[in-house]
Amino acid sequence: MRDPFRAICDDELERRWIWISLIMAFVMGGILGLYAVGNNLHPPSNVETIDSSRLHLTEEFAEDNLGVKENDDGSLTVTMVAARYGFFPPVIEVPSDTPVKFRIASADVLHGVHVPFTNATSMIVPGYISEINTSFPTAGKYSFLCNEYCGLGHDSMWSRLNVVPKAEFILVVPEPEEEEAEAEEDVGDFQI
Repeated sequence: MRDPFRAICDDELERRWIWISLIMAFVMGGILGLYAVGNNLHPPSNVETIDSSRLHLTEEFAEDNLGVKENDDGSLTVTMVAARYGFFPPVIEVPSDTPVKFRIASADVLHGVHVPFTNATSMIVPGYISEINTSFPTAGKYSFLCNEYCGLGHDSMWSRLNVVPKAEFILVVPEPEEEEAEAEEDVGDFQI
């Protein structure tokens, strides 16, 4: 068999090193592939776009709709916004051993989120909604850290995640205040 690298390289020692480096690259790629398949790792498949300049006007990411919501199946959905230099809402409380879906959008620039000692990590790209599905087996206090440089205040961009035992978790659903309800009634009766 004729060596295909003979046309670009006359030295036999150099051709051997080319073959060794190619074989090493394929072996490492195979190891990474087997590791990904063995640990059920997948590339992100949730691609949802959003207009970051109108983020606060959308129904899902409006300020009053941020936070924890319970789904019909008992799992939780946490809606958050990453903006210079913080995650909003700044404190999230979820129960342990419960499936949690984080839906996070960026209001300005590229951010990242990383929760140390868990598998929750993602990039938050402006114009897209990032989704993280996870659960937290142990109760405790965790930090949401920005792991993508986003400006001068990047080092102070963090939020708190409190994981409480499932038996102690109480989902607080804010009720509309009576004054707001009365104000809406007054506006409804107004005539020009």
